[in-house]
Amino acid sequence: MKQSNALVLFDIDGTLIRRAGPHHREALVEAIRRTVHVETTTEGVPVAGMLDRDILAVMMLRAGMPRSAIQRAMPEIVARAQSIYVRRVPDLARKVCPGVRSLLRRLTARGVVIGLVTGNLSRIGWRKMERAGLRPYFRFGAFAELARDRAGLVRVAIRRARRERWIGRESAITLIGDHPNDVLAAKANNIRAIAVGTGIVPLEELQAHSPLIAIPDLRSLLLDDLLSRNP
Repeated sequence: MKQSNALVLFDIDGTLIRRAGPHHREALVEAIRRTVHVETTTEGVPVAGMLDRDILAVMMLRAGMPRSAIQRAMPEIVARAQSIYVRRVPDLARKVCPGVRSLLRRLTARGVVIGLVTGNLSRIGWRKMERAGLRPYFRFGAFAELARDRAGLVRVAIRRARRERWIGRESAITLIGDHPNDVLAAKANNIRAIAVGTGIVPLEELQAHSPLIAIPDLRSLLLDDLLSRNP
């Protein structure tokens, strides 16, 4: 397979899709209830930009569970949350953010490697892509199970793309996201950060973190911004 001159990594929630409904949060709550019989909530938990495992841990800590018990239960809770979500998620085709489909088509036509970097658990993330009609565009993903933080997920994604020889050392690498954590993760890996204002974080706040580019939505993004060599 010919190496691509670019790798573009996308966050999911607020970047590719938005207002996807309560099903993700409900799956986390129900997985905890079924596994450890504790009532929890995501209310008050700043879930935007967080990894699912961290969200689950915060929920249980706030419910009074000790960290040792949370650690023991986490693998089963993670498995259950994913099983619950994949069965219940509705059609998300109308939840795709502006400009996403056009950009993905153009990137694919140019032979760009496209991947996911998301705080979602893997089965949840892939199911969202399936229900949104976006799954065929993505070659691979780095999900919440694979690293302790978002910067680690970016490292995992880049290493895999290089290990598989999908990209070379000179290939341009970009992370597109809607949260300051996406911008910080990109900077931690010395790749370009593009911030998009389709999530819950105002564009002005994203700009304060100095991404390479900050745009209202992906309709404003030019292919040259993604295909030129890393600055």
